[in-house]
Amino acid sequence: MEPTRLVVGAALQAPPLTPPTPQFRRRRLTRPRGGAHCIAPAARPMLLVRCANSRKGNGDSRGGAVRWVPAIHLYDDSTLLRLGASLTDEQSEGGIAELFSLAQRNILYINKQRLKAMEELNKLQDENKLLLEELEALETQVQGVSLQTVESSSFCDILLRIDTMVISGMISVAEASDLREKILNNRSTVQSTFSAIHLKPNTELLSELQLFLRKPTEKPLHVVHICSEMDPIASCESLSTYVASLSREIQRNGNLVEVILPKYTSLNMDGIHGLRKAEVEYESYFGGLWHKNRIWTGSSSGVGLILIEPVQLSYFTRDRLRGYPDDFERFSYFSRASLDYIVKSGKRPDILHIHNWETAIVAPLFWDIFAHQGLGNTRILLTCQDLNSEGGIVYSNKVILMSSTHSKDALIQGLRHGLQATLTAHKEKILIASHGLDGELWDPSKDIYLPRQYSANDIEGKSICKEALKRRLGFRGSSIVVGCICDGDSDIHSLKEAVHVALRRNAQIVIMEKLGSVTNSSLRALKGEINGGKITFIEGYDEAIAHLIYAGSDIILCSSFQDPSLQIAMKAIKYGSVPVRINFPSDESRQSEGHGSHNISMSQYIISTFGDLSLSQALDDLKNDPSRWDRWIRDGMARGLSWDAKCYNLHWDAYSSIRSP
Repeated sequence: MEPTRLVVGAALQAPPLTPPTPQFRRRRLTRPRGGAHCIAPAARPMLLVRCANSRKGNGDSRGGAVRWVPAIHLYDDSTLLRLGASLTDEQSEGGIAELFSLAQRNILYINKQRLKAMEELNKLQDENKLLLEELEALETQVQGVSLQTVESSSFCDILLRIDTMVISGMISVAEASDLREKILNNRSTVQSTFSAIHLKPNTELLSELQLFLRKPTEKPLHVVHICSEMDPIASCESLSTYVASLSREIQRNGNLVEVILPKYTSLNMDGIHGLRKAEVEYESYFGGLWHKNRIWTGSSSGVGLILIEPVQLSYFTRDRLRGYPDDFERFSYFSRASLDYIVKSGKRPDILHIHNWETAIVAPLFWDIFAHQGLGNTRILLTCQDLNSEGGIVYSNKVILMSSTHSKDALIQGLRHGLQATLTAHKEKILIASHGLDGELWDPSKDIYLPRQYSANDIEGKSICKEALKRRLGFRGSSIVVGCICDGDSDIHSLKEAVHVALRRNAQIVIMEKLGSVTNSSLRALKGEINGGKITFIEGYDEAIAHLIYAGSDIILCSSFQDPSLQIAMKAIKYGSVPVRINFPSDESRQSEGHGSHNISMSQYIISTFGDLSLSQALDDLKNDPSRWDRWIRDGMARGLSWDAKCYNLHWDAYSSIRSP
């Protein structure tokens, strides 16, 4: 007798014209014993096989009936028993109908499961795509250094290595000055020729430099900043953004800019490219004694950095940049050490740019001691974010007062530090400059920290950033997001009231601290009073999350609109968020707001557009008048908030007017 043969096919496939005489025999069914070939006994697609029936008269011309049944090896025990029963009960008239019904039910179930799986797959693919975009943004943040930045860093590194050559005695001050001039005159060639100098010792580098091109060109401007902070390396107040933005803009126009900072233990090392400790130390005089200092060099966005670290004194091995009883002593030491470094390294800058009270003492020290040590052609420019340094004003060749909210007369008349008489006497050398945003760092159309970049003309990326922020903070559901970067001017009591208003309106809130332990402790106290799934506190400033907060929030809380730098409000506007102040003014103070600042366009725009907007009103407008909200954010994003030509020209004119011929 010919054995039974199984043929895999579709349920409605026609049988062969001349099939062999089939026979059916019961066989013992066994499970697979494991391994990669095993299939778990779960519901799966139905596979039908053709089996022969020995009964005559119900098949083809040869008497063999054909029955299409499920492939038994794809089912569990209970299903096998049912199939066995149906196959052995050859007298059952409903056997075939039952099998077809079972097949149909399986097919419908499989189709339903397939559709569900496809929906889940599409959802996972969308989430995967967004996560990959975020990952790319983070990789760009960590690894993505542009070619221009690398080349500028090499250029800065060469000049800083020359400093250490002078200090170590390898070359004289005159030789160093000659080398610097040749490098400056051939900057584009230097950047491509000396791209791997960090791998070379000073002796080899010096040999190559001495063979360098000698074609003379006009000497560009050389500016050295002596300051207490620079974004994103050491950031505390608006000064850090100002120094970083101005330095890059001046250097971008073909000049040389270097920045001298204290080497704080709290430095953001990720913001420094090519950080290295110099092979030599130098001494500076302070308090009747000579003190040793280590030198660290590097660059940030192509701007050269010099970090000064006292060897014996622990002035800068602290958690905060400032806010200690001995701050005046700390920064006086740093100011004197910076001047000693400049002289000992043989630098001959055209401009020493000093900032605020922290380094204002450089001006009188310079003219009393250092101008006679080879720096006779160097001039001093003082920038004041706030005014509390009479000496710096008197001894500087030019003074720039930074304010986005007041005119010169309003600033002089409204001072509280007893400097009215001094400023009035030196009024002719005083200029007023408005703050701006760093166009490279704070622009959503090219922000490396965002999962999706966007602009006023292509706003879709903001909603993606909002979802990324909510996912990062663990927020669920669709809701308005209110963000707050809590700085030193923040009124915690007013902030607490604003938080309660937002929570009552079912908004989600994220608060990040910006400054010091005082604000931090206040935030901890606030966190202890208010908690839940709709609010997140971030204790410690994080640059990447800060960018995401501005991009992902609908509303950004500001301390006030009287902050001279307006940094938080301008960042909110640039990123398509509406700034709302938590210290909402009374009717009387609103009437006097903007007095003396009629010529400051940005301050006027912010006050006229958002000055009467409380948090409750903002939440209502976002919900009830989305078209008006959309006009607000698009109009704000389209405004030029970065360092524009006017601001750059003011600084360039100030430098040029005091530069020695």
